[in-house]
Amino acid sequence: MKNIRNIHLRFIVLFSLGIAIFTSCERDFSDDVQFATFSSNGDIFTDSPVGLTDEFFDSFDPNEGANPEGFGTDDNEAFEGSSSIRIDVPAPDDPDGGFIGGIFLDRGDGRNLTGFDALTFYAKGSITATIGEVGFGTDFGENKFAVTAQNIRLSTDWRKIIIPIPDPSKLIQERGMFFFSAGTQTTNGFGFTFWIDELRFEKLGTIAQPSPAILNGVDVVQQAFTGSNLLVNGLAQTYNLESGINQTVIAAPSYFDFNSSDNSVAIVNELGQVSVIGTGTTNITAQLAGVQATGSLEVTSNGSLDFAPSPTRPAANVKSIFSESYTPDTPINFAPNFGGSTTETVLTNNNGDNVLAYTNNNFTGITFDNTVDASGLTFLHIDVYVQSAGVEVGLQIRDIGANQELETNTTNGLPQGDDVDFRFDLTGLTVGQWTSFDIPLGGDLATQKNNLGALILTDGPDFIFDNIYFFTE
Repeated sequence: MKNIRNIHLRFIVLFSLGIAIFTSCERDFSDDVQFATFSSNGDIFTDSPVGLTDEFFDSFDPNEGANPEGFGTDDNEAFEGSSSIRIDVPAPDDPDGGFIGGIFLDRGDGRNLTGFDALTFYAKGSITATIGEVGFGTDFGENKFAVTAQNIRLSTDWRKIIIPIPDPSKLIQERGMFFFSAGTQTTNGFGFTFWIDELRFEKLGTIAQPSPAILNGVDVVQQAFTGSNLLVNGLAQTYNLESGINQTVIAAPSYFDFNSSDNSVAIVNELGQVSVIGTGTTNITAQLAGVQATGSLEVTSNGSLDFAPSPTRPAANVKSIFSESYTPDTPINFAPNFGGSTTETVLTNNNGDNVLAYTNNNFTGITFDNTVDASGLTFLHIDVYVQSAGVEVGLQIRDIGANQELETNTTNGLPQGDDVDFRFDLTGLTVGQWTSFDIPLGGDLATQKNNLGALILTDGPDFIFDNIYFFTE
């Protein structure tokens, strides 16, 4: 930065002396330009940290349950040399935090990693456990070029772990050297220890057969509307390693080059954010390092979407599930990914108002993180919008029973509690208009509504929801 700034100032001074002086220079001005360069050292930890902060482990937030106490070095264990990184994974009930994770940051301005093709390290465990996530590019800032590999299996012997770089040409100035996150999901809650050694970026030359993917490699068809925003997710890159194993990593959007086949319908930025700006159909695709990614997003917009009617009921009479007008009574999961479900669900912004857009629905649900006690309430309200004739939506209100976990057992892929579902059919929907429903919580449901845990959605297949809440008059 300093070299560039000095050149810029010098240009201004010369220009102020007159055009004749500037044009009389025999050497082209660009010959003086010196671009900033960054360290290309690939070593991160050998027997000690290389180019990192003095306290080189920066823990995830303890307020979010991360345990900052289980990280250190070990002079009694090493794959090579005399020392290694030691990580003690806590039990879930550890008072200092129930999981461990954090990042290693480069001490300086960052490193030029364009000459490497993988992050590598040796690891072993005290038992045959699994590290939930490892990777690089996470810097507690933009995380612009973050890469994550999941479920790294540990042995009680040292094994080399290889995390391919999706596109090394992007990593001109990277500060996020390493990150990990580990818990006891694979050890039935028992803590364990693992060690890492010889942590570095390498040029292996054996990383082959790149196979990038967006939307998990699926061709998705999505109804949208002018003014809405969608997100291309499910981003990954897969390489074949020298061992013959295919290693897949989750890659940040900035590794991809996204394209919209019709920019008058929708545009897509470098973060995979799709803005629908007109009517028609466009196809969103992507490349990574010049290789076409599998998966695509076909977006069809029939124009703008009117706002759903604004709720007017007093907040004191409402327990909200999804609405901009009320504080939610519980967090929800609107895309629970039930087994066998073909549904694509997108939380999208309609000119400042969030709505839930469902495409290709066979069955899905809105599951509640906490049960809702609707025993003092008399109706469920929901606003529904459809863009095609003949659409009907089946809705089941599920009471999961006292102290009953929603995931305890399943029927046909749906979470099942100890009570029956109460089904309603949302019919009479008018194309291009919002239809409001106030569903009575009566009949058999009148005595089975104090532990509501989910709304199960069938039929469709395409519809939009807004303003979902329980209320009493």
